[in-house]
Amino acid sequence: MMNRLYNSLEPRVMDDDMLKLAVGEQGPQEEAGQLAKQEGILFKDVLSLQLDFQNILRIDNLWQFENLRKLQLDNNIIERIEGLENLTHLVWLDLSFNNIEAIEGLDTLVNLEDLSLFNNRISKIDSLDALVKLQVLSLGNNQISNMMNIIYLRRFKDLRALGLSGNPMAETEDYRMFIWAYLPDLVYLDSRRIDEHMKEQAEIKHQYSIDELKHRENLIRTRLEDEQSWQKKLEDHKAAFVEHLNGSFLFDSMYTEDVEGNKLACLPSVGELLEAYKDKFVIICLNIFEYGLKQHEKRKAELETFNECVHEAIQENQEQGKQRIAKFEEKHLLSLSAIRDESELTNVEMKIVEYSEDITELYNGLMTLEMQLVEQLEETINMFERNIIDLVGFFIENVQSLMAQCRDLETHHHEKLLEISINTLEKIVKGELDEDLPEDVRALFVDKDTIVNAVGASHDIHLLKIDNREDELVTRINSWCTHLVDKIHKDEIIRNRKRVKEINQYIDHMQNELDNLDSSDIID
Repeated sequence: MMNRLYNSLEPRVMDDDMLKLAVGEQGPQEEAGQLAKQEGILFKDVLSLQLDFQNILRIDNLWQFENLRKLQLDNNIIERIEGLENLTHLVWLDLSFNNIEAIEGLDTLVNLEDLSLFNNRISKIDSLDALVKLQVLSLGNNQISNMMNIIYLRRFKDLRALGLSGNPMAETEDYRMFIWAYLPDLVYLDSRRIDEHMKEQAEIKHQYSIDELKHRENLIRTRLEDEQSWQKKLEDHKAAFVEHLNGSFLFDSMYTEDVEGNKLACLPSVGELLEAYKDKFVIICLNIFEYGLKQHEKRKAELETFNECVHEAIQENQEQGKQRIAKFEEKHLLSLSAIRDESELTNVEMKIVEYSEDITELYNGLMTLEMQLVEQLEETINMFERNIIDLVGFFIENVQSLMAQCRDLETHHHEKLLEISINTLEKIVKGELDEDLPEDVRALFVDKDTIVNAVGASHDIHLLKIDNREDELVTRINSWCTHLVDKIHKDEIIRNRKRVKEINQYIDHMQNELDNLDSSDIID
């Protein structure tokens, strides 16, 4: 009946008019409502929105409802879940009685607790990963047939109520027992409270396969934890500018694009030469890596000390400011009542002048305190800037000297390789080479120029890789240093402006209170 009714109506668009009408109708009534109607309710202030039975075909125009908690879109003709990206505070979403075929478009709804997709055309439970707070999920009257969909729901630790009746899977013999066993924290299934005794029976029945599943889940969890731990370490290494230097990564990268070098590796005795080269090269990389981590800790300690100094200086200065204000406010109440109680006009004017002087004195005192703090912080910032630039410079210097050792190793290796290659060429020419060389390698030994060029090309690639890694490190740490120092200077300017504004606002407020005391009113 409902579908026929919908088919006879024109699909509607979710435009501003529809939304304004809905907000107006559902907004506050009585006086507050009248006021809202006059001034207009801002969409971003709306917490709940009801758009059911509107013949809506497509979800649209909801981006302004950024604080929405509850959204009702049931009994429409919606075909896709979309346009909800901005509704990150949504807790309750009803999309039941629509024409939705797939679960999608929910990735930003991290606060969603209650989701209803009852009576749609969904055949698979997936794409809910972001809904970490999900407690209630209604998927009844859909087309879900595979019981394995239930295993996906094990990741939702807060899921307490699940509705699946009216799906092909709900017709299977083991339907309830399977869900009770595989979702042990579930409290309600298809609106019925789960009996604890039945849950135990289900767990016994499926124990073997559940144990196996738990084992698999643990392996996946461990792998994920390892990956996260590795990622965290990599981030730390990047922060120290020495990522991938704790192993053979740089050495291996020199050979990934080195076609000639890889061919020459099969020459007699080059294998041993390469092994010795790699060992020494990796040791230097490890030295850079270890040194980089230690220097990173030094820079961190320097920054922490600086932040503590700044924080202490600001705290101390604020305390002195508060004491001055407290002292002034004590006197302020007495001064105001003294002015109000005074009957002589001359005395009133004299007291007003005195009080005005007190305000000026407070202003000067607070501004002097702020100027002292500015000078103190400027000195601290300049000292930190010198120290951090020195630390960075010293670090770069030492890294460059270690990188030079890598280049020396490469040059030494290049010379040895060239020597072996020319010897091999001589043997080939004389027909004295005992080893069989692959065709592509033998092609390099047509004459001296060809082999010298091949060895030279390999050497150039290696030097370029070393130079690039060094340049990248130097560029990144210099950029980090510049941005850090700039930010510290900018933050101090912002802090100072804010403080001066606070002082001015406070003094203006006090001055206004005084100006509002009309002497003639007081004497009357």
